[in-house]
Amino acid sequence: MTTFRQTRIRSHLQLRARVLHAIRAFFEAHDYLEVETPYRLPAPAPEAHIEPLACEGGFLHTSPELCMKRLLAAGYPRIYQLCRCFRAGERGGRHLPEFTLLEWYTAGQTFPALMDQTEALVRAVARAAGRPEHLTYQGRAIRLEAPFSRLTVAEAFTRYTGRSAADALAAELFDELMGLSIEPHLGWDRPLLLHDYPAACAALARRRPADPSVAERFELYIAGLELCNGFGELTDPLEQRARFNAELARRAAAGRPPMPLPEPFLAALAHMPPAAGNALGVDRLVMLLADTAAIDDVTAFTPEEL
Repeated sequence: MTTFRQTRIRSHLQLRARVLHAIRAFFEAHDYLEVETPYRLPAPAPEAHIEPLACEGGFLHTSPELCMKRLLAAGYPRIYQLCRCFRAGERGGRHLPEFTLLEWYTAGQTFPALMDQTEALVRAVARAAGRPEHLTYQGRAIRLEAPFSRLTVAEAFTRYTGRSAADALAAELFDELMGLSIEPHLGWDRPLLLHDYPAACAALARRRPADPSVAERFELYIAGLELCNGFGELTDPLEQRARFNAELARRAAAGRPPMPLPEPFLAALAHMPPAAGNALGVDRLVMLLADTAAIDDVTAFTPEEL
C-alpha cells in the first residue's frame, strides 16, 4: 500500500488553512484591502544576498514589495497580500525556493505602531490556531502575552557576542554572528522584536530621523526562528537608487550577474506617502504553531516531489 507524505501531514495542512483564514480575518477587521500583484517582473529589487529566478526575460518576484509600494503611491492606504515568492538556491530545514509570504503596508503608520500591530497579528493567529496564551515548540513553552520582548541590535551583539555591531560590520562578520551567535538565543521564553539595525543594514527602510546611525527596521523571532522583517519605509527615490546601485556593486564583486533597476518603482517612490510595512513568512509561522522543526511538514509539495 502506498503511503503518501501528504497523508501524514494532514493535520498540519488543516492548521495552515486556519492560519491563512485568521490572517485574512485580522486585516479585513482593520479595513485593509487584499491585493494581488504580478509574480513576474522585468526588474526586482537588487539584493546582494538574494538571487531571483529568471523567467522569460524577467524575474519571479522575491517579494511583492515593489508593486505594493506603487499601490501606496497611487493612493491605497492599507493593503495586504498573501502570495508565493521565489528565491534561487534557498533550500533547507527552514527554507524553500518557493514559499508563502504575507506582506502589508499602512500609509501614515509609525515604526513603533507597526511593532505593536505585528504583536497583535501573531496573537490573533495563535488564538485562531488554539494557542491563546502560549505555544509549545520543541519541548519548551513560549508565552504569547503582550508586550513581546524587545532588544536592540546593539544590545544583542554586546550580550551574545561580546563585541559591538559596528566592529562586526567592519570585520564583515555581522551576518555570520547574527546567524550563529545571536539568533539561536532569541524568542524562547516569549517572542522577541529585534530592532534598530545599523544604517548599513537598512535595506529599503528609512534611517531613524532622531538617530541616522540606525534604521527603522525590526525582525520578530520566536524560538530562534526569524518570522518577519518590518520597516519604517524609505520614500526618498535618490537614496533608494543609491542603495540599489550599492547592492549591484556588491553583486558584481561577488561574481553574480548584473540586474536592471526597477525604474517604475523608483519613479513612483517620490509619490509614496510616509508608511510602514512588514513581510512575514507564513510557512515558518505554521511551523511554530504545528511544533515542527521541518518546513517540509507544513507544505503540501516539496520541490523534490514535483
